[in-house]
Amino acid sequence: MSWIRQHVRGSRLATAGIASTATLLAGLLSPAADAADGPTRATALDNAARVLADRAAALGLTSAQDTSVSDVIVDKDGAQHVRYDRTYHQLPVLGGDFVVHMAPDGTYRSADRATRAAISLPSTTPKVSAPKAADVAVNALRAANLGDALKQVKAEPQLVVDALHGAPRLAWRTNATGLDSLGNPVARAVLTDARTGAHIDAWDTMETATGDGKSLYGGTLALETTLSGSTYQLKDPTRGNTYTADAANKTDVCSGGTCSSRTPVSLFTDDDNHWGTGTTADRSTVAVDAQYGSDMTWDYYKDVYGRNGIGNDGKGSYNRVHYGNNLSNAFWNDDCFCMTYGDGNGTHFGPMVGLDVAAHEMSHGVTSRTARLVYSGESGGLNEATSDIFGTLVEFYAGNAQDPGDYLIGEKVVRSGFPRDALRYMDKPSKDGSSADYWSRSVANLSVHYSSGVANHFAYLLAEGSGARTINGVTYNSPTHNGSTVTGIGRAKLGAIWYRALTVYMTSSTNYAGARTATLNAARDLYGAGSTEYNTVAAAWSAVNVN
Repeated sequence: MSWIRQHVRGSRLATAGIASTATLLAGLLSPAADAADGPTRATALDNAARVLADRAAALGLTSAQDTSVSDVIVDKDGAQHVRYDRTYHQLPVLGGDFVVHMAPDGTYRSADRATRAAISLPSTTPKVSAPKAADVAVNALRAANLGDALKQVKAEPQLVVDALHGAPRLAWRTNATGLDSLGNPVARAVLTDARTGAHIDAWDTMETATGDGKSLYGGTLALETTLSGSTYQLKDPTRGNTYTADAANKTDVCSGGTCSSRTPVSLFTDDDNHWGTGTTADRSTVAVDAQYGSDMTWDYYKDVYGRNGIGNDGKGSYNRVHYGNNLSNAFWNDDCFCMTYGDGNGTHFGPMVGLDVAAHEMSHGVTSRTARLVYSGESGGLNEATSDIFGTLVEFYAGNAQDPGDYLIGEKVVRSGFPRDALRYMDKPSKDGSSADYWSRSVANLSVHYSSGVANHFAYLLAEGSGARTINGVTYNSPTHNGSTVTGIGRAKLGAIWYRALTVYMTSSTNYAGARTATLNAARDLYGAGSTEYNTVAAAWSAVNVN
């Protein structure tokens, strides 16, 4: 995923949010919620503006700050939830995001804040220069890539207020990018204290007509395409014009929202609307997989949660396949609002266009437009787990007999040369050799792909329960930290609870303790406090040592 994002500024504090022009469609909005006798999105914005004016001090807001609305959700019962970002003297505040919750009549209920620290700095003039911050970030990028001889390295610092790592301070957030020795892109965001030059944090930013196509992994699939003249385009007008293009094994370098050398892509076209051959000898075969992955992810979020596309604005993304030189990676990038797939190295991985891979990476896009979980520490683990959870749920939702749903991540792209049959395992994450089954204080120090194991394990237990079982031919045996027995409540309820927690209660700094609270709040909203679902959420978190 990427930190690059649209930032729509609202008005000053007294009228925060009213003037926002952001697209504000509700993920759980029912048709009745827009009726004349119920609150609308505009009503929610008006109510939230009054809350901000009345409770500015309690929310830590001052005249030095601006707020901007990033999302609005109106529940079926009329309850309203408005999510805000904030700036301090026009500088973005990392960890400044918060959500205001209101009753159906517009009265204030509560608020969730990424930080409760007072945001006030003695100065917004840095002592460390931007070029110095850029040098630090470039060195960090090289170190993270084990000294690989990187090419076309660029770094673009942005001055911010860091309220995520202790007391708020002035900082440089620098996006460093480059190409590795194979010509594949690498990218890292580096946070540096702008007064002392001290390293604060760093994280990766590479986050993933009706015709038919013979795919590599999913069999023969139906595709919605566009007829242009006498030629069919692999572009779906029913899903926001989502399309798939050939990157011709080239790469691009992007930094700070600007791509200096955007990879030229060629939209896939066909004469008879029958795409691919089921083998990699035809370059359009993996394009079929990529388009299918986008279709299923779009449909899942829309059919299950009412979300209209990744950005909830009805706009489609696009796919770039055959990207890089044997790149064993796939990633979502907010800068291009696109999914990018490498062809794999042929030894450990095939083309990275598996269905759960596509849904995983596109779900990073959903997270970037809702909770914006920071891709570092425990929040980063939750970010990764969110994509694993929804990637898995999309795979079950698709119901494809050639790729049946399972709790294995990336099993289709793994080759026999890889030491395991999947990238990750949700029933017992430690089976991959590195992921955490249970929470401990050391989890925050793990790579986000391993700290995610705690939430993945929770999700499996919540849906399926503990102990041994076989699902779609795959055998699982999920243990618990406290020796308890957990009885699952099913995948649909897991998804509903996690989606509501993500879109309504989680913020950029949510950790595992916060995720427990957020999912309990979501379960209470959906099923009632003290319900079986609520109690099972609590039991599943305790089973992974989050209490």
